[in-house]
Amino acid sequence: MDNRQRDGDTTASHEHKRMWGGRFSGETDDLVRRFNASIDVDSRMALEDIEGSIAHATMLAERGILAQDEATSIVEGLRGILRDVLTEKIAWSIDDEDIHMNVERLLTDRIGPVAGKLHTARSRNDQVATDFRLWLRRATEDLIALLADVRRTFVDFADQHLGIIMPGYTHLRVAQPVLLSHHMMAYYEMFTRDGERFEDSLKRLRVSPLGAGALAGTGFPINRRRTAEMLGFERVTRNSLDAVSDRDFALEFLSYASIAMVHLSRLCEELILWSSEEFSFITLPDSHTTGSSIMPQKKNPDVCELVRGKTGRVCGNLMSLLMVMKGLPLAYNKDMQEDKEGVFDAVHTLQISLELISTMLPTIDVHAERMRDAASRGFSNATDLADYLAKRGLPFRQAHEVVGKLVMLADSEGVRLENLTLSRMQEVSDLIGYDIYDVLAAERVVSARTSYGGTAQSQVKHQIRSARKVLGRA
Repeated sequence: MDNRQRDGDTTASHEHKRMWGGRFSGETDDLVRRFNASIDVDSRMALEDIEGSIAHATMLAERGILAQDEATSIVEGLRGILRDVLTEKIAWSIDDEDIHMNVERLLTDRIGPVAGKLHTARSRNDQVATDFRLWLRRATEDLIALLADVRRTFVDFADQHLGIIMPGYTHLRVAQPVLLSHHMMAYYEMFTRDGERFEDSLKRLRVSPLGAGALAGTGFPINRRRTAEMLGFERVTRNSLDAVSDRDFALEFLSYASIAMVHLSRLCEELILWSSEEFSFITLPDSHTTGSSIMPQKKNPDVCELVRGKTGRVCGNLMSLLMVMKGLPLAYNKDMQEDKEGVFDAVHTLQISLELISTMLPTIDVHAERMRDAASRGFSNATDLADYLAKRGLPFRQAHEVVGKLVMLADSEGVRLENLTLSRMQEVSDLIGYDIYDVLAAERVVSARTSYGGTAQSQVKHQIRSARKVLGRA
């Protein structure tokens, strides 16, 4: 390989022999050659490609399709390439288009023509599907572990801030007071579902397409279950056409990654709001914020904003692959070369976003008094006053109307419900007694929500204990 090829120079010589070129008499156009190559993307599957090739060569020897000495030479050569990949000694060439041809070229340079026997009973079609599944399976397992770390962070945060009351919102308007811990445990549930989705996807990822050939299988007496076993797959694909055509596993991953990023984006939106001067519920750490080039006072929530922004990128990757796949006939089509870049990008984006949240959340400074004061505004205890009247026999719809009038009265006087005098309240309903002031206190409003999954401290403690048990098994 000359220096231009090592550097990925697009002016490299066309004398480079194409491994598929026997049927062609003319040269490939230089722009086509560059346009057709995918090595800049799929080189990150080098380890998986070599691993799959080692399994394939081993199986071919076991079935007597390759002589044992041939298989030994191939496997040793592949392991040598693997060592060079791990130590970053390999320079990939666009003249060999993709990771599969690059590895085969390197193997040929090292062990000679016997390397050409490695491709017996397989195609790049089943080869790339195998590599992609192996790579994505490992990435998914890493993400499942990262999601468990994030969930632990939320549980620890909830445990640490258990007594803090904040306003709960609907329509971004104060609705009812809740515990901050209850609010954050909602995110624990969201990320738990994300982890469960990725876990469930593994049973469809752990299926081996190797041996499906280009689309129709092979006439060689291969053992597909043996290569599946060596590569850690649980079973093999049942239909060779589907094996090379299927990218559902990539679409499924991008769908789940998009949902997880949406969860992160919603969290980041709230952290951005809460850290604004108007809310002042929290202060974000210096480690996860930046300043302004012109305004010295600024402390910008750039990490949260970038996570929010990159959510569109991951969702866009899902839409992109859906559009690639929507009109493809069976079996493999070159369009499917576009399947990996978006997945690789989504994995990286979700990984770093989860890591950033996991490190940022424990260092947030919570302003408990500010939250508590905000929770008492907006007549957030109005529902409890209606419940109070309902418990005294007034139909809830009538109680709702009575409390609406009391809210209007308090609003006109510029006071909160609990600051109305008893006599003023009784002008609207004589069912109201002096005990109403205990009912309307924010702490009492929160502690009254004892239904399963509610915001009462007893219920939130139960949520935290349950979460720790689940995470202990994660």
